[in-house]
Amino acid sequence: MRQSNLELLRIVSMMMVLVVHADGASLGLPEPSGDIGSLDSRDVWRLAVEAIAIIGVNCFTIISGYFGIRLRWRSIASFLLQCVFYAVLTQVVVGICRHGHISPADIGKSCLVLTHTDLWYVPAYFCLMLLSPMLNAGLDSLSRRDYTVMLTLFVAFNLWCGWWWGGRFNPTGYTPVQLILVYMLGRYIRLHIDVETLRLQRVQIAALYAMSVAAIFFTAILLPSNQAFAYNSPAVLLATVSFFALFLTFDFKSRLVNYAARSSFAVYLIHKAPPVWTGFMKPAVRSLWCDLSLTRFTLAMLGLCVAIYLTAMLIDSLRRRLSDLILHGGACRSR
Repeated sequence: MRQSNLELLRIVSMMMVLVVHADGASLGLPEPSGDIGSLDSRDVWRLAVEAIAIIGVNCFTIISGYFGIRLRWRSIASFLLQCVFYAVLTQVVVGICRHGHISPADIGKSCLVLTHTDLWYVPAYFCLMLLSPMLNAGLDSLSRRDYTVMLTLFVAFNLWCGWWWGGRFNPTGYTPVQLILVYMLGRYIRLHIDVETLRLQRVQIAALYAMSVAAIFFTAILLPSNQAFAYNSPAVLLATVSFFALFLTFDFKSRLVNYAARSSFAVYLIHKAPPVWTGFMKPAVRSLWCDLSLTRFTLAMLGLCVAIYLTAMLIDSLRRRLSDLILHGGACRSR
């Protein structure tokens, strides 16, 4: 049975991604440049929400590193079929709803999920999948000392050359290099960190996470938002690792959580699909931001995120059955 604590983290991580897209990606973020007095309550709200939720992508990826990607032809086909399914589905549904017709050219383009897409995570994660056999073999063969030294150097290289100086290989974390880095962090924890020891340090881990989030917030007051909220910033990486470690200290089993977590990636593929994102979600969020009080807007966004997740669960149950029919010759079984 799947580890429900980490399946819950998978759900929370994708909800964080939804929140980030409803916050900074839709509304934009203030740039105080050190002048905290220039911030009003809504500016503080946007920065605080972003600081809490920005670790969603990293946490979603670190789970893959912890368990290790097991590359198979069927897993490659399943991943690509899932991406194509939602790219085509959203294109068809939005085309009919908005224009009353479907463009064959747009449908064909939407099938090119590794090249003609605004969803950067899809080709980046596919690259990670292809590299995973080499990463697993190399990392698993290292001693703890050698792994620690190599990981420390790789993190330092990313922080100094990538995050601080904006090196093109990984300036803000929207790259395969970032996914490899986070994958290595997750694998290190799996191989060399004792979970029972973490459970004894749960309070300290929670405190470290809270301090990391505060550091992200205050960094955003001093630095440009694209640097403060970069996936490879030191505060974001520390918050990612501490939040992941916190979930590792939990121990429970829940079939409902495990079932809901299966649709987590579908949530991303649906709401961030260009026809849905630019045509519906982003304009709706901006409209609600202008029309509602901060409290009512917050409640509306939480409701919207939950509704998107539930909708994705319903659609994804059908998608999994279709995938099983294609990949398993009619022997349907849920994943």
